[in-house]
Amino acid sequence: MERITAAGRTVLGKGEASLEQIAAEAGVGIATLYRHFPNREAIVRAVLDDILETDLLPLIERAADAPHTRQALQDIATHLLDLITQERGLVTFASNFADVAVDVLQRFSDSLHPLLVRAQQAGEIRPDLTAEDIPHFLVMAVAGLALPGTAASMRARFVVLLFDSLNPANATPLPPLLAEEDDLRIAVGNVSRT
Repeated sequence: MERITAAGRTVLGKGEASLEQIAAEAGVGIATLYRHFPNREAIVRAVLDDILETDLLPLIERAADAPHTRQALQDIATHLLDLITQERGLVTFASNFADVAVDVLQRFSDSLHPLLVRAQQAGEIRPDLTAEDIPHFLVMAVAGLALPGTAASMRARFVVLLFDSLNPANATPLPPLLAEEDDLRIAVGNVSRT
């Protein structure tokens, strides 16, 4: 199963992907792949689990000692978007990516809860936000900002805007949007052509 998940990350990282390509990369037959992963959503779930376990949880654990918890949460969200963007085919591979992503991220609510409480106690995040809200918030960001072709400066700009919406009284200036980079309309157009 781990070999198929690793193959899923490799193939999805290249962009366009099929179950047959993932099976070939893993060195297994398509029947073996289906035995462990009955559909595309199951592969996406496994790849997201792997991304979160190997790449995001260590960042969450290090954030426990961060002096500015809201910034730490924002950095986690930015890193998540970067990771999902690196897996270029991940968002488009499953027909219901948002549902799968919310489900996977929901399991990380417990890890984020202490950070959220610290940020709320420091007055950095609105007091009525719950740890269970964060996966939905992150998937909203992923849905709009992790599309193939979305520029890093666009993601950075809107992650700041999204986090400012969690506490508008402490809004920070938006990072500059670089003129030479594509905008979200082009990224969405790229997805609709694939």
